[in-house]
Amino acid sequence: MHGGVNCIKLGRSMEGESHPHKHSAGTPWEVLAVAGRLGLTSFGGPIAHLGYFHEEYVVRRKWIDETKYGDLVALCQMIPGPSSSQLGIAIGMERAGILGGLTAWLGFTLPSAFALTGFALLVHGSGIGNAGWLHGLLIVAVAVVAQAVWSMSRALAPDAARLSIAFVVAAASILAPSSVTQVSLIAGGAIAGLLFLKASPGGEPARAAGFETIGRVPAICCLALFALLLIALPVLRVSFPAQWLSLVDGFYRSGSLVFGGGHVVLPLLQREVVPTGWVSNETFLAGYGAAQAVPGPLFAFAAYLGAVGGSRPNGVPGAAIALGAIYLPSILLVFGLLPFWNTLRSRRFMRSALSGINASVVGILLAALYSPVWTSAILRPEDFAVALAAFLLLAVWKARPWIVVLAGALAGEALALAAGLRG
Repeated sequence: MHGGVNCIKLGRSMEGESHPHKHSAGTPWEVLAVAGRLGLTSFGGPIAHLGYFHEEYVVRRKWIDETKYGDLVALCQMIPGPSSSQLGIAIGMERAGILGGLTAWLGFTLPSAFALTGFALLVHGSGIGNAGWLHGLLIVAVAVVAQAVWSMSRALAPDAARLSIAFVVAAASILAPSSVTQVSLIAGGAIAGLLFLKASPGGEPARAAGFETIGRVPAICCLALFALLLIALPVLRVSFPAQWLSLVDGFYRSGSLVFGGGHVVLPLLQREVVPTGWVSNETFLAGYGAAQAVPGPLFAFAAYLGAVGGSRPNGVPGAAIALGAIYLPSILLVFGLLPFWNTLRSRRFMRSALSGINASVVGILLAALYSPVWTSAILRPEDFAVALAAFLLLAVWKARPWIVVLAGALAGEALALAAGLRG
C-alpha cells in the first residue's frame, strides 16, 4: 500500500529516449487467459479479489514484485471506479502493454457479465417479477449492503469527525435524492476533508520501478477525454434525445463517481435507471442480489441493467453499451494517472480530501441501505428475520456469497408459499 510510481522514465519514453523493459514481456492472449480464469473463480468482492490477484500475479507468476503491487493497489483505491478491476487493468498493462490492460479487463469482467445478462433475459422474458425467490434476492441485498456499510464505516469513518460527515451526507441524500445531490455531497466531502481532516505529514513515499507502458502525453489525453465525456455527455443527451445516448451518459457518470468500492455504485445506478423507468425498483434489486452469486467484479451488474431495460436498446446490445460505458472512466483514469501517481499521493491535501470523500461515500451507502434497499425488501417481520439470518451468515460466519444468495432465494420462495397457504 505504500510506495509511488516513478514517472521519470515514463516522461522520457515520450521524448524518444529508449530504455530496456524491466518486466518480462508477455502477450495479450496470455493475460486474457489468466484474467479469464480469475473472472471465473474470484468470489468474495473487491477485498477478496486483491488476495486472488496477489497470489496469481505476484506469488505464482511473478509478473510484478511486491513493491509494484502495493503501488498499484494504492493508486486503484484512491481513484473512482472498481478497484479490483482497475488493478487488473494496470497489471495487464505492465505485462503486455495497453492491449494487455484491455484483455485483463475483458477476461476478468466477461464471465460475470455473461451470467448476469443471461439472468436478465430470463427475468425479462418470463413474467416472474412477483416470484417468491426474487423477493428473497431483495432481502439478501439488504444483508449485503448492511455488511458493506458496517465494514466500510470501520475502515473509512473510524472517528467522530468522519462519522459526522457520513451521517450528514446520509441525511442529505435521503432528504434530497438525486444525482446532482450525490455529486454535490462527494464534492462537499472533499471540502470537509480539507477543512477538518488534516493528514499526517508522513515520510517520503517509497518509489517503485517505473511503469513503461504509457507516457505522459497519451496519459494527459486520456485524462482530458475522461473530463470531456463527463461534461459533454449530459449536454448531448439533452440535445439529441436517444435512449442509447441516455444509457451511455447515465452509466458513464456512475462509473466516474464511484469512490469506495463496487457496492457504492448501487445508489448511483438506482438514481439513473429507476426514476427514468428503465427498470422497476424490484427488478433492479433482484439483479443486485443475483450479482452477489457470481464471481468477478460487482460492476458487471451494469450488464444486467442494460439487458433487462424496458425499452431499446436492451438485451445483449443494451448489456454491451451499459458495461462499456460504466467501465470506460476506470480505463481512462488508470491509463491517465499511472505516470503521475507518485507525485499525487505525496501531497497532504490529496490525502485529506480523500478522507472526506471516503466518509461521504459511507454516508451515501448508508442512505441507500434505507432507500431503496430496505424499503423495497423488508415488508413484514418474516422478511426482517431472513435479512438478519443472511447478515449473520455473511458477516459472522463468513459464508460464501453465492451460498447466502441461494439460501435467500429459497427462503423467499418458502415465505411466498407460506403466505399463499395462509391466504
